[in-house]
Amino acid sequence: MFFTTDKIIFYLLQITNYCTFVRLFSKDMVFSSLSFLYIFLPIVLILYFSCPGKLIKNLILTVFSYIFYAWGEPMWIILLIFSSLFDYFNGILIYKWRGHIFSKVMVIVSIVGNLSLLLAFKYGGFIWENINFFVELPFPKPENTLPIGISFYTFQTISYTIDVYRKIVKPQYNIINFLMFVSLFTQLVAGPIVRYKTITREIENRKINWDDIWSGVSRFSIGMFKKVLIANTAGMLVEKYLDAQYFNLSIPEAWFGITMFSVQLYFDFSGYSDMAIGLGRVFGFHFDENFKHPYAATSVADFYRRWHISLGRFFRDYVYIPLGGNRRKQDRNIMIVWLLTGLWHGASWNFVLWGGYFGCFMIIEKYSKSILDKTPLAIKHLYTIILIIFSRAIFYFVDFDKLRAFIGILFTSKKPINPAFYSDLSAHSFLFILVIILCIPWNEILAKDSKIWIVSTKFYNSYSFAINILLLALSTIMLVDATYNPFIYFRF
Repeated sequence: MFFTTDKIIFYLLQITNYCTFVRLFSKDMVFSSLSFLYIFLPIVLILYFSCPGKLIKNLILTVFSYIFYAWGEPMWIILLIFSSLFDYFNGILIYKWRGHIFSKVMVIVSIVGNLSLLLAFKYGGFIWENINFFVELPFPKPENTLPIGISFYTFQTISYTIDVYRKIVKPQYNIINFLMFVSLFTQLVAGPIVRYKTITREIENRKINWDDIWSGVSRFSIGMFKKVLIANTAGMLVEKYLDAQYFNLSIPEAWFGITMFSVQLYFDFSGYSDMAIGLGRVFGFHFDENFKHPYAATSVADFYRRWHISLGRFFRDYVYIPLGGNRRKQDRNIMIVWLLTGLWHGASWNFVLWGGYFGCFMIIEKYSKSILDKTPLAIKHLYTIILIIFSRAIFYFVDFDKLRAFIGILFTSKKPINPAFYSDLSAHSFLFILVIILCIPWNEILAKDSKIWIVSTKFYNSYSFAINILLLALSTIMLVDATYNPFIYFRF
């Protein structure tokens, strides 16, 4: 039985009040939380599938997206709404004045406006520190007030206005639809960066597809498992080896700690992407893939074609190609993109160094392509994995003194191995086996043999319900008594 518009508005207000009450008991609203899994999400699903018409459904998703975003820090919802409205009107004006100089002016206004928000709220303290190092500033350092997800939704709206200017998409005139596009909770705080052109038709014309709903549930369950059981377990080992007296580590312990950080990053980030893509399918949206088994890569370039794909495409389409791409000054373009990629990850020089590190290897690989092509796959894979794992030290240690000390430990430590290290290896042996299995691109391997692919697909389809229940049950058990469930995207 469908609701009338008046009843829908009434129930939305009641649900908002209820969620505000629940928030008093749970300050965390992330996918990997019991409050999201068993309170927030069921309410959204019931209300969403009970209401008629795409506009009402979009209104429901918009309202609940704001509730989701405001759950932890209500004040930043004002910035999210401002950013959305800013580019809603920019998009209309850019299209209205297409072919006129004013259209280009409005694109510049959009880019400058969005980047100004990032500079003010994400990089304000960083900029102050660097200027104050040379010239003493007459005002104190701005506090670190990073609104969660700002790097994702500002890039999302920048891509929208540029695509309108390039005539790739037409502007969205319905303000509810546009607010939903920017704030959609399924990918708001941890990506992927969803381009407007990807879901243009689905904003107004998506249909309920039970195959999509079920595949979305499966994808969400897998993502939850990756985050809660693998990433969180690896994260606890990271804290043990990299935070607590890391200067007493032996060489094997230091490499183990940074390897566990590599595991945590991948399974945390890809887990959230899986959950976002899965939830999107449940509601009728088809987001692009964000990870494609990056630890199976055979070069740095291959790795970043598989890792955080939406961010790579953003910099490719809106920075690399406009700078000249492969046509002119390619080395310069590569380095600029990678320095910006590093800075996007955090307001600290270690991230810039991390970006420069990969920029250098991208250029080196370009000039040594003939050598790499002749190198055995196993050696190329090992080379890539070592470079990636080592880079995580640059990514992890914000303090350069700690970074230098840790790099020294990686190669020159004379500390003996702590006996507890062997206990950790033994206790987590199943985790390591699972990580290896999940890092292998089975879909790419099995797809080469059509018979095996068909058999494996039928097997999964036959037992998918039981598998999903098992994954969600295991995740729930882990979350019930969890004291460690970090959300590492606060820095982004």
